[in-house]
Amino acid sequence: METGFPGAKTAVAFFEWFGDLGTFCGRLTAPFFVPPYEVREFVRQFDELGSKSLPLAALAGAATGVVLSLSTRDGLTRFGAESLLPAVIVLSIIKESGPIITALVVSGRAAAGIGAELGAMKVTEQIDAIEVSAVNPFKFLVATRVLACILMLPLLTLVTDFCGIFMGWVTTTLANPISLRLFLANGFQNVTFGDFLPSTLKTMVFGLIIGLVACFQGMRTHGGTEGVEHAATTSVVLSSLLIILADVLLVRLILVFFP
Repeated sequence: METGFPGAKTAVAFFEWFGDLGTFCGRLTAPFFVPPYEVREFVRQFDELGSKSLPLAALAGAATGVVLSLSTRDGLTRFGAESLLPAVIVLSIIKESGPIITALVVSGRAAAGIGAELGAMKVTEQIDAIEVSAVNPFKFLVATRVLACILMLPLLTLVTDFCGIFMGWVTTTLANPISLRLFLANGFQNVTFGDFLPSTLKTMVFGLIIGLVACFQGMRTHGGTEGVEHAATTSVVLSSLLIILADVLLVRLILVFFP
C-alpha cells in the first residue's frame, strides 16, 4: 500500500524503531532486579568497557585541555582578563567539555564493540543457544553491558577532567609560568558541587544510552557479516546522536535545578 508521500516510510521506520526500543527496555527491566545476578560477567564487562577505554578518555581530556588553553588565552588577553584563564579552563572542562567528550569517545569505542559482538552472536545463533541452555540472554548479555556502561562513564569522566585540567595548566605555564597550586586555586575558587556533581552524574544517562542502543542494535542483527557491520555502525551513529540530544535536555534541567 502506497503511503502518499516520499518520507512516509522513513517516518514509519523512525517510530517503529523507538517502539521496538521501548519494548526492548521493558524486557530489560526485570533482569536488572531479579536474582540471580551475573556478577562475574558484569566485572568482565566493566573491565572491557571501562579500563580499556581509559587511554582514550585520558588522551581526549588532555587534548581538550590544550585546545581550551590555546583558544581561550587569545580572547581573554584582548580584554585584559588573562587572569581568568584557569577558571575558564576548569569550569569549561568540568561542566561540559569533559562529560560530553568522554561520552562521545566511549560511544565510538564501546558502542561499536558491543554492537559487533552481540551482532556476531546473533547471526551465528549463539544467543539462541544461550536461551536454550535456560540462561536469560537479556540478563547475561544485555543487563551486564548496560550496567557497566552506566557505572563506567562517571569514572572515565573524572579521568578526562583530571587530564584536561592538568594539560590546561601545562599549556598555560609554557606561555606564562604559573605554579600548579596557584592555577588550581584560581581555577577552583568559584567551583561548587552544583557545578561538578550534576555534570558528572549526567554521564550515567549517556552510559545508559550507549548500552541500550548498542545492545538493541546488536540483538536485532540479521543478514550475516553485512548485518554485523551495520549493527556496529548504527550503534555508534545513533548513540552519539542521542547523547548530543540528551545533553541539550540535561543542561537545561541542570540549569533549572542548580541555578
